[in-house]
Amino acid sequence: MNTIKKAPFRADHVGSFLRPQALKDARAQYKNGQITKEELRALEDIEIARIVELQKEVGLTAVTDGEFRRRWWHLDFIRAIEGIRVYEIDITGAFNGAMKKAEAYTVDSKLSFPKDHPFLEDFTYLKSIAGDHIAKITIPGPNMIFYSGVVGSEPYLNNPSYPSFDEVANDIIKVYQDAIQTFYDAGCRYLQLDDTSWGALFSDAFRDKIKSQGFDPDELVKKFADITVKAVANKPEDMAITLHICRGNFKSSWLYQGGYEPIAKELFSRVNVDAFFLEYDNERSGDFTPLRFIKEQHVVLGLITSKTPELEDKDEIIGRIKEATKYVNINQLCLSPQCGFASTEEGNILTEEEQWSKLRHVVSIAKDVWGQ
Repeated sequence: MNTIKKAPFRADHVGSFLRPQALKDARAQYKNGQITKEELRALEDIEIARIVELQKEVGLTAVTDGEFRRRWWHLDFIRAIEGIRVYEIDITGAFNGAMKKAEAYTVDSKLSFPKDHPFLEDFTYLKSIAGDHIAKITIPGPNMIFYSGVVGSEPYLNNPSYPSFDEVANDIIKVYQDAIQTFYDAGCRYLQLDDTSWGALFSDAFRDKIKSQGFDPDELVKKFADITVKAVANKPEDMAITLHICRGNFKSSWLYQGGYEPIAKELFSRVNVDAFFLEYDNERSGDFTPLRFIKEQHVVLGLITSKTPELEDKDEIIGRIKEATKYVNINQLCLSPQCGFASTEEGNILTEEEQWSKLRHVVSIAKDVWGQ
């Protein structure tokens, strides 16, 4: 089998890790005014350095900061973009009843990417401790703003801040082009876009909801693809950008179900990222036939669940990888957990040791399949 020298890697991972209790306690103390921001960040630095070493020990090539400085996988990045307003909402019943309140966001003025975005400092620290490993940063994808902050945002639809959807889309694209170049200039060579908005377009329930709001979900699929293609169009050649199509991940619960078929042709045949991270850890995800639209991109098969502690049967996982080769060359395939272990600070329902066991399992299976 060929050796991958550029991300993604045979044994890879989505990025977030369970927050240690010491970090949760410190965050609560900071919120209550008991410690300073500098004291909180110092503890975050210690805990991030610890999990970076653990990632190296389990055999991963790419390392992340575990998203330890974030409350949410997406909101901390988006709220720092100029032109975004964040507000609280009641979402009782979401994630199968696991979530009751959340923060939403809307585009309420002209969008731009700030040169002092806090994630740049976060990445700089990660890169400084990564050593010979690849420092990977994860940020929400552009359609997280276009979907949740524009076409799915009641405040925006009631009082739009742009003359047309095309004009706001163009500024979202510019935000991401600027972000990608800024992270590259900071030394980033592996950037992952995480995106749940695509999930709404293959979920029957959410497609019906989109129709009830006056939008055509199939036209939105095309628009999502257009935005993503343009957002990454100027990426430097030696930078890998991957796209994780997330189905929602909160306290081991989920948001979207359905196979990838409704989005597959536009997504896989048009979107020019280096790889797709696809969730395939249960029957809700459908089969591998949508992968027939994959061109030269890599596919990171999320066959190991991050939602439960039990280790999957190795032979079954290898069998599923073999099944995927009916549609994608094995040299274009990689393996990872289907999602992160803590997309929010609450985390999934498993222990830290069970989390690392999952990643050791990924590394072990990848070695059996690809010899690396």
